[in-house]
Amino acid sequence: MPYTAKRYQEDSGKVPYTDWIKKLRKKDLRAAVKIDNRVDRAESGNFGDHKFERDGVWELRVDYGPGYRVYYAVENKEIILLLVGGNKATQDKDLDKAVAYWRDYQAR
Repeated sequence: MPYTAKRYQEDSGKVPYTDWIKKLRKKDLRAAVKIDNRVDRAESGNFGDHKFERDGVWELRVDYGPGYRVYYAVENKEIILLLVGGNKATQDKDLDKAVAYWRDYQAR
């Protein structure tokens, strides 16, 4: 089943996932490409290594480098809302942000 990936945007206009992937692209282009490929596969319904975390937020795990993570939520079985990205070292903080972003998105 195909999905469409959207990126969460704060009221201020900031897009946390975009900011993160742009910084990563400058630091480690290969990692960013691997993450982009994983998101593309998820859009086609192949989520690969992922797991439900909490409060509607899922973690897409990328087995490369420090263990990159993409946090997302699924809306109406059609939309993958990309919330934030990070790595294994920042996992707890990133998950808390993702849950807050998802709640904010749902409240609008």
